Amino acid sequence: MLTKPREVILASGSAGRRMLLENAGVPFRVELPDVDERAVEAAIGDSGTTAAELALILAEAKAIEVSLRFPEAIVIAADQTMNLGDRLFHKPVDMEEARRNLIELSGRTHELNSAVVIAEAGTAPWNCVDTAYMTMREFGPDYVGRYLSAVGDAALKSVGSYQIEGLGAQLFDTAEGSFFTIVGLPLLPLLRVLREYGAIDG
Repeated sequence: MLTKPREVILASGSAGRRMLLENAGVPFRVELPDVDERAVEAAIGDSGTTAAELALILAEAKAIEVSLRFPEAIVIAADQTMNLGDRLFHKPVDMEEARRNLIELSGRTHELNSAVVIAEAGTAPWNCVDTAYMTMREFGPDYVGRYLSAVGDAALKSVGSYQIEGLGAQLFDTAEGSFFTIVGLPLLPLLRVLREYGAIDG
């Protein structure tokens, strides 16, 4: 008698992460995590946690929260942090903050740290963190204004105010790292472990 594959849950509302899993043929459904990210960051405080470590902490908190509600499932959660040197960026609250951030990032290299975690029944037995190095070309305030006008509210939905798979690609000179990591999900290591779980065809 064949065993029914375990349900896979994506604990993320990210359209980019859903797209990556769907395109890779992974069967899953979405359950949004109930985690206050800023409260988690506040609890960490000035502990010396790196931006990459923070991404992993947040992803694990999301994965565990959802896995406690659905203990029979394989729960995937992810988080992405962005830093320019020691400065940690968050999603801009409005277009003015997005404008200031993009002007600051112009001509400089920032890091995108993407973490993915698998949780089962409140434990997180597997994780992966990967970093991409993103160098924006130099541009002026006039271009930033035109860019933000073109992308609209999408600029407020990502920490860097861009989606690399869209118009945001025009902001960059170079991008070093996996496309999947840039979008926000280290996909290839995740697919490998999902095959080991028997959640996808191996």
